[in-house]
Amino acid sequence: MIIAVALDTGGRQAVEPHVALSDDDLAARRELTQLASMMGWSAELWARIAAPTYPVLIDEEHRVADLFGMTNVPQAVWIDEAGRIVRPAETAGFGDNHKNMDRETFTVPEEDLQRLAANRLHYMNAIRDWVRDGADSVYALDPDEVRRRTRRPEERDVHAAVHARLGRLLFGEGHHDAAKHYFRRATALCPEKWNYRRQAMVLEPELVGQLNTSPEFFEAQDALGDAPYQTPIEMPGIIPDEFPRT
Repeated sequence: MIIAVALDTGGRQAVEPHVALSDDDLAARRELTQLASMMGWSAELWARIAAPTYPVLIDEEHRVADLFGMTNVPQAVWIDEAGRIVRPAETAGFGDNHKNMDRETFTVPEEDLQRLAANRLHYMNAIRDWVRDGADSVYALDPDEVRRRTRRPEERDVHAAVHARLGRLLFGEGHHDAAKHYFRRATALCPEKWNYRRQAMVLEPELVGQLNTSPEFFEAQDALGDAPYQTPIEMPGIIPDEFPRT
């Protein structure tokens, strides 16, 4: 079973307009076309655009991210029928292709698009391989490897989670500036958790549910320098990112 989780303090107001739509509504939305270009969707895949038929959970409290160690989106966790984690939180077929993106047109060079499309397809096929072969799949990790790849929470994670919860509480009471303050404190404690960082940028009422393409967002990405925004996937067959450093 596929279960999608939207990590958004804005709740239904922020998420539902993006998932509870007809196919005609989806095809008519220009910002989705821009997003598809930025993420390297092929024409064949884009022609199959449709509203989701699988469960989409709205996680206003970021509980799923905290429980499974998710730090960004899109990330995935593979769990077998016995409830055992087969692959812990990892970047799900995506990469840092945005580093070569034209921020005015939201277009990405063809070479980067091809790499991204190939990695996305490979990741999807890896899931299909695991569904078919279970523990015998080359992509299923043994328990020791799962433990090696799983990031254990530290004291700073606990403190950051408390600040984020205060932020969510204040947002729900309409104190938007105070909410952003606490999310930014959470970000300062765990700068690698882009879930917190991104959330702090879209807590203005007029920004709830909008695609974050603000200067603040891109400035934060640029500040990374050579450090990755998306953690590279540890999976055989994935093509590594290659970007010029200028």
